[in-house]
Amino acid sequence: MTDVRRSGAESRERILAVAREHFARQGYDRTTIRAIAAEAQIDPSMVMRYFGTKEDLFTLAASIDLALPDLTSAPTGEVGRTMVRHFMKMWDSDGTLMALLRRAATDPGAAEQMRTIFATQVAVAVAPVCPDPSQAPRRAALAGAQLIGIALGRYVLDLPPIVEMDAEEIVDWVAPTVERYLTGPLPKPADD
Repeated sequence: MTDVRRSGAESRERILAVAREHFARQGYDRTTIRAIAAEAQIDPSMVMRYFGTKEDLFTLAASIDLALPDLTSAPTGEVGRTMVRHFMKMWDSDGTLMALLRRAATDPGAAEQMRTIFATQVAVAVAPVCPDPSQAPRRAALAGAQLIGIALGRYVLDLPPIVEMDAEEIVDWVAPTVERYLTGPLPKPADD
């Protein structure tokens, strides 16, 4: 290992960048502190000093800004399409988000982190386009469940029909449902 002199802040950022790559590429279980330290050119004990445990490092590395688009600027009837297209690009380009999704399926802490990301970021982005902003958390949760389900089927379970579809085809199929979740009227209760 080459001893590269960096400030504490530079070392910390380098470790986080390398950790994001490793977690995204290999998942949580196959990523090791030693491998991260070797690539970051730092002693493994320093990784632990800066971040504590592997779990703590993962939590920080998987802190994600979804960079959601301003849905109020989407043309009428295009909110769902805008949201689905954004998520398809994120799923395709951000391995960290995929690593968090994979881990969230089996780890309660990662699941809570995923819930928090969706509850805080998606609900806030959705509220201005909801007919009743008080319904934003429900509408965001339904849209989020749809989008997470697509990601799970396409990138984790490798369901052949979904894997074979191009991103724009998925947008065409899923956008109307997400549009209804976000901007449509509330369903009428079923008569008993």
